[in-house]
Amino acid sequence: MTYEEFVDARLAALLRYAVMLTGDPHQAQDLVQETMVRVQLNWRRVARADSPERYVRRMLTNQFVDWRRGSWVRRVLLRGAPDEAVAAPADHAQHAVDRDQVWSWLAGLPRRQRATLVLRYYEDLPDAEIAEILGCAVGTVRSCISRALTTLRTEYAEARP
Repeated sequence: MTYEEFVDARLAALLRYAVMLTGDPHQAQDLVQETMVRVQLNWRRVARADSPERYVRRMLTNQFVDWRRGSWVRRVLLRGAPDEAVAAPADHAQHAVDRDQVWSWLAGLPRRQRATLVLRYYEDLPDAEIAEILGCAVGTVRSCISRALTTLRTEYAEARP
């Protein structure tokens, strides 16, 4: 498989994954662009991997976790694109408020915890594969997920009267 064939086949999926990590389509595009430049420079090594897609996803995840552009999370208003297949809720304003609140809570998580949640619940990966992508032990993945969910539950409980 050539680099061009890989990009044609997997770029859209990598971009969707990056949007879930960053919460912002523009930041996701920057993240994917930086990662794909590195992939192209190291394509021989990537192509020799057992699963080039998994290798690139790991590179993208590591790039996200290590991204040092200051406090961009505080400056970005995180909004998800509406899913056209989902029926419209009765109260559009409340739906928007709830969605923004969830994005806000996710943005407040440490990057590694957020990455584990995205890999588990958005990418639907098992613990072992998440551990391989993040370069850590399976127990660390479970601990990160547990801590992230505990934080989100606490935030939710505090927000509800």
